[in-house]
Amino acid sequence: MPRVTALRPARPGHVLVELDGERWRTIPLDVAARSGLEAGLELDRPRLRTLRRELRRGVALAAGAKALARRERSERELRDVLDRKGLGERDREEAVATLRRLGALDDTRFAHARAETLAERGLGDAAIAFRLERDGIDSESSAAALAALETERDRAVRLTERRGAGARTARWLAARGFAPESIEAAMPCVALDDGPELG
Repeated sequence: MPRVTALRPARPGHVLVELDGERWRTIPLDVAARSGLEAGLELDRPRLRTLRRELRRGVALAAGAKALARRERSERELRDVLDRKGLGERDREEAVATLRRLGALDDTRFAHARAETLAERGLGDAAIAFRLERDGIDSESSAAALAALETERDRAVRLTERRGAGARTARWLAARGFAPESIEAAMPCVALDDGPELG
């Protein structure tokens, strides 16, 4: 069996593992620690399996952290990112659980931020709820995020003031997921005709 003869500092956060006096590979420091690598240790099959498992976990966690560094994501979105990278289900789930535990991944926080962004883009509650569901947010978190927003009625009034009161604006609001009651409150004298105007 090969024996670990040295663990030498390598690039930041990594160590170079030497087996029987020869350079073997550079691995993340945390993987070496979790695998129990130390000088003098015999690298038998069970230890190699542990090392491989820890390397896969490290890759999944690093990929998840990198995806979250780019932008906030829901758990479902992060699972999809990790799946596209070819990571196994067990490794994906462990990475998601770790990132959730560390506070880097939070569906409630994501739902509130996403709802706020969509409301700022001029979407009504129905469209926001649809998008949150598509992002993997449960109905309870979605409802709480919608409740935290400025009311749909007030948003409709503000958008109507900007675009002008008229049938065209009423159809535009309807196409963007605003409820008929909100549209009527913003434009009491404008009736919606049969179809929303898309565009």
